[in-house]
Amino acid sequence: MPFRVRAFALHLLGSSTALVLVLGGLYLGWYRWPGWYLANVAVVVATMAGVDVVLGPLLTLLIANPRKPRGELARDIGVIILVQFAALAYATMTLWHGRPIIYAYSQDRIELVRASDIPASELALGIERNPDLTPRWYSTPRWVSAQLPDDPAVANEIMQSALQGGADVIAMPRYYRPWDTGVASLRKHLGTVDPLTTLGRADKQRLKKRLSDAGFAPDNAATILVTGRGDPLIAVVDAATGQVVAIP
Repeated sequence: MPFRVRAFALHLLGSSTALVLVLGGLYLGWYRWPGWYLANVAVVVATMAGVDVVLGPLLTLLIANPRKPRGELARDIGVIILVQFAALAYATMTLWHGRPIIYAYSQDRIELVRASDIPASELALGIERNPDLTPRWYSTPRWVSAQLPDDPAVANEIMQSALQGGADVIAMPRYYRPWDTGVASLRKHLGTVDPLTTLGRADKQRLKKRLSDAGFAPDNAATILVTGRGDPLIAVVDAATGQVVAIP
């Protein structure tokens, strides 16, 4: 095997292994469907792959001249690897801070909450007042109910904060409650497929098929909106139990 090709192959193998380990760990822990889609991380992942699996090994292929002194070659490849490592570390931290941490039923939908969406002050209040449901740095995604408090003044304050770009109730762990406590309210907001304005005709037909495959009548009120940073999705909910059975 030519020297350049061997250097390229080794660099590609090392870069691919590092990328798979990082993305695999994040996916298995936090970004499983629908997390990766709702968090809208496709651009970050594509950039990571472009730098670590494409650009780095290609640069090695270009500079790996067998006539170049070994010290000089090692220095050049070292610089490439250092730049790759810096890019990988930056992208990994971006994915870590934006990892899905909560799926919160609130009002008329289910909303994705990323780790970076919860202010440090709210996290501290949650740990103090609601430690069982407040996420920690190591927590994997959890499904909760996040409803406005009964006190009208406090509820209005939270709504005004959300309208002005501040924290909403879904980013306030002190108000998190077990998923089951919101089932009665959730049932009232379940809808049928046809009125959904976020889906085209073909998507509606596919969703009706998924409903049928899950054992529901196609015109059954069993859908609710799921939102995040990306385009919204539709969840199929078993109205009897209140559990999400599919997110096509």
